[in-house]
Amino acid sequence: MESASELVAFPLLITPIESNYRACTIPYRFPSDNPRKPTPSELAWIDLFLSSIPSFKKRAESDSTVPDAPIKAEKFAQRYAEILEDLKKDPESHGGPPDCILLCRLRELILRELGFRDIFKKVKEEENAKAISLFENVVRINDAIEDEGKRLENLVRGIFAGNIFDLGSAQLAEVFSKDGMSFLASCQNLVPRPWVIDDLDAFKTKWSKSSWKKAIIFVDNSGADIILGILPFARELLKRGTQVVLAANDLPSINDVTYPELIEIIAKLKDDRGQLMGVDASNLLIANSGSDLPVIDLTRVSQELAFLASDADLVILEGMGRGIETNLYAQFKCDSLKIGMVKHPEVAQFLGGRLYDCVFHYNEVLSC
Repeated sequence: MESASELVAFPLLITPIESNYRACTIPYRFPSDNPRKPTPSELAWIDLFLSSIPSFKKRAESDSTVPDAPIKAEKFAQRYAEILEDLKKDPESHGGPPDCILLCRLRELILRELGFRDIFKKVKEEENAKAISLFENVVRINDAIEDEGKRLENLVRGIFAGNIFDLGSAQLAEVFSKDGMSFLASCQNLVPRPWVIDDLDAFKTKWSKSSWKKAIIFVDNSGADIILGILPFARELLKRGTQVVLAANDLPSINDVTYPELIEIIAKLKDDRGQLMGVDASNLLIANSGSDLPVIDLTRVSQELAFLASDADLVILEGMGRGIETNLYAQFKCDSLKIGMVKHPEVAQFLGGRLYDCVFHYNEVLSC
């Protein structure tokens, strides 16, 4: 785990950060709430994390890198459930009151203490291989769209379709284990616009007028998400002269892509001239975000990422964890985009949208 001294604030957050930034989007409680009594929101979210325990336990049981994995998986399930039940009785126990960052962190801490480093490793490898085999076809379909606005919308739909592959959602984990997911079918089956937050037209207008010089993209899941969703979009930015920095997790968490995995994926997709399907990829950089969770607190990123981000003029946070459950309302000194699919009923309810609705929240800053 990273030590706090190695992590710094993301330099493009509006300052003073203390009064302008709060990582978690959905407030589980307010100052007027009784600190010793759980709120209805806290109880609902704790129940959501409780419902995900069986799918995590199942993954842990089959982790062949851990001796006595089934016994340790059972210990994980019991210990995490006990902690969640404790939080229901006393919100201030275990470092509370709880928010989405604490609930994720407690789960990861227990897994790691029991020796589980990456319980989704096998499924990530399988999905990455599958997505790599489809990359060329997806890019060709995008490149064949001559109208710039329509091509951009198709790329955006690809990001949403890829983002469905999320094994942190108990419902999606169940669907995925039954019959997998088809990327191209998912592109066609997105909920119709207007989405619950839909700034795509404003983004299209900016896209048509000028290009950004440098974009930081906080990426999300392995497989279709990064390879068929984000990378074709990043490739389009590269074509337009934008330098692109992909920021990936330091340590494994759920099926999120990690920094070392992303380096390997890009190496497999590049040809011997360093191109991504005919596009020069020398302006594509991979950075370690410093995070080890499926959500992110932007006051704690790696020094490497902070250095690379200092002159960026576009920040993109992709996925429900980084772009909706955390950072949806984060304000930046430059243009920003939060893009992701709503995969929990509780998030849909908070936003006033539908389950599997889409969030495309673009904010343009006049001077960066």
